[in-house]
Amino acid sequence: MNKGKFHAIILLISVCLPAGAKVDSSQSPLASERTAAENPTNQRQLRVIAFGAHPDDCEIRAGGVAAMWAARNCKVKFVSTTNGDIGHWKQAGGPLAKRRKAEVEKAAKILGIETQVLDIHDGELMPTLENRRTIVRLIREFKADIVLTHRPNDYHPDHRYTSILVQDAAFMVICPFFCPDVPHLKTNPVFMYFPDRFQKPNPFEPDIVISIDEVIDKKLEAMVALESQFVEGCVTGHEGLIPKTEAQHAAAHQRVRSSFRSRFAATADKYRKNLLAFYNNEEEAKQVKYAEAFELCEYGRQPSQDELKLLFPYPHR
Repeated sequence: MNKGKFHAIILLISVCLPAGAKVDSSQSPLASERTAAENPTNQRQLRVIAFGAHPDDCEIRAGGVAAMWAARNCKVKFVSTTNGDIGHWKQAGGPLAKRRKAEVEKAAKILGIETQVLDIHDGELMPTLENRRTIVRLIREFKADIVLTHRPNDYHPDHRYTSILVQDAAFMVICPFFCPDVPHLKTNPVFMYFPDRFQKPNPFEPDIVISIDEVIDKKLEAMVALESQFVEGCVTGHEGLIPKTEAQHAAAHQRVRSSFRSRFAATADKYRKNLLAFYNNEEEAKQVKYAEAFELCEYGRQPSQDELKLLFPYPHR
């Protein structure tokens, strides 16, 4: 059996495992690293790391699939490449950075994942060698099988440069003498993009669309936890959005849930044909209410369509 097929089988077993169960992976392509680092009994889990530019980007675009992976005993980590310290209409600097870090930490607990916020000012991320090294080290340290991030033609410079940094890391993570202080990966991860609405120079084209119906309430609760962004209006908010009473607070939370519920429903409707292509039961695919979508990056390992199904947590598996 070749390594690619074996890797797919191991990942399928990992995604299908019930909570608390593990699998012997002594023959997996990354086993030599994982055994030494964290699995003395030759056992491992699927590992997914996502890079968003700000403390809310990963949560919006991949919070559902992250919660599903976590529920299936996979390890998931969200990384914000900036601290979000200018992402509000009234508050800024250190106080806002601390607030937004606390918000994503709360969201991470809801989703059942890890989170990290890098100490880089919002709006000031650049594709430097130092930052490339940081991304490479984070991917290696997490021993990622899948890496998620923005597309490079996104509207926000922090989004674009996060994408460029992750793309630049896609080959470097397997180079032994780049950042030799952290052991290189022997198998390149699968790199994938979050969706966006931009059409030029090329539109987002999903390679996989996942129903998040089973975790929609959990994902909406994570959105509500990001109050500075979605209750108070981010950089375009105003004083009138800040709840003054318990009733106003409850109404604001309901407004956030309703808005995002519609957004994730629109994703399912927009990519209904993709859902139909990936579900064995056509009727089940037609009944999907909420979805997240991802596009395969041309860099990194190139899985087949069948392996993508194994890597991602389809409902009831």
